[in-house]
Amino acid sequence: MIRSMTGFGEASLEVSGAHYFVEVRSLNSKYFKAVIRLPEEFQLLEAEIETQLRHRLQRGSVFMTANYSDVTGEFAHQINDKALTHYLAQLEKVPQVASGKAKIDMGAMLTLPGVLQPPADEEQRIAHARATMHELVEKACDRVVQMREREGQFVLTDLRTHAAIISQRLSKIAERSPTVSGEFEKRLKGRIEQMLKDLGLTVQPVDVVREIAIAAERSDISEEIARLTGHMQQFEQMLGAADPKPIGRTLDFLTQEMLREANTIASKCGDAEISKWTVEIKGAIDRIKEQVQNVE
Repeated sequence: MIRSMTGFGEASLEVSGAHYFVEVRSLNSKYFKAVIRLPEEFQLLEAEIETQLRHRLQRGSVFMTANYSDVTGEFAHQINDKALTHYLAQLEKVPQVASGKAKIDMGAMLTLPGVLQPPADEEQRIAHARATMHELVEKACDRVVQMREREGQFVLTDLRTHAAIISQRLSKIAERSPTVSGEFEKRLKGRIEQMLKDLGLTVQPVDVVREIAIAAERSDISEEIARLTGHMQQFEQMLGAADPKPIGRTLDFLTQEMLREANTIASKCGDAEISKWTVEIKGAIDRIKEQVQNVE
C-alpha cells in the first residue's frame, strides 16, 4: 500500500476537569525519527510514547506535542510552608528588604528549591495521564495515517503514469533490438571484409564469424531488457499490494536497479531510436525516484 510520509493529526479529551491535547505531525525522512514535547510532569512517559509512535508511523520525522491543564487543583503542587518561611526570614534580614527599598517577589520565591513539592499522589496522576495520553496519541496517529493514505493515492497515480511510460518505451526497444543487432552484425562483417581486402589478408571464415559474435555479444541488450522488464513487473506488484507494510525503501532500491539497467542499455546500444527511448526511460525513472522519497 502506498502512503506518503506527510500527515497531521490531533486529539483532545477532558477527564475529571483535566484537559489533555495531543498533536502529531510527520514529514519525509529516510528513517524514523521522533521529537516529543511533553509537559514537565509527564516526562516519564516519553519513552513509551516514542515506542507507540514508532509502531504506528514506521518511517518519517514525527513531531508530537502534548498540552495539559488541570483546573480542579486535584494534582496541584503543594507549597512547603516551612521552607518558604525559612527563606523569607533570611530575606528580612537583608538591609534593602528591611528598609523597604527592595520588595520580595513571591512568584520568584516559589521557584526556590524545596518550596514547591509534588503532590503526594503523584503516581496516581501519572497513571491517569498514561492511559489518557496513549489513547490520544492513538487517535492522533489514526488521523495522520488517514492523511498519509489520501496523499498516497496522488503519489500512486503519478508513479503509475511514469511506470507506463517506461514500459511503453521498453516494449519498443525490445521490438527493435533484434533488427538493430542484425544490422550491426551485417555492418561489422562488411567492415572486416573490407579491411582484410585493403590489407591484402585472408583469414578463415570461422575466425571472422567468431570476432563478429564477440562484438555482437558486447552490444547485445537482451539481458538488460529482460531484467528491466522484471523490475517493472515487481514495481507494479508492489504498487498494487494491499499489505500495509512500508515499501518506500524497497521502491527506492528498485528504482536504482532500474536506472542501472537503463544506463547499460544506453551505453551498449548505439541505435538512434533506442537511444531516444532510453533517454525517456531514464527521465521517467528520475521522476519516480523523486516521488519515492515521499513514500513511507
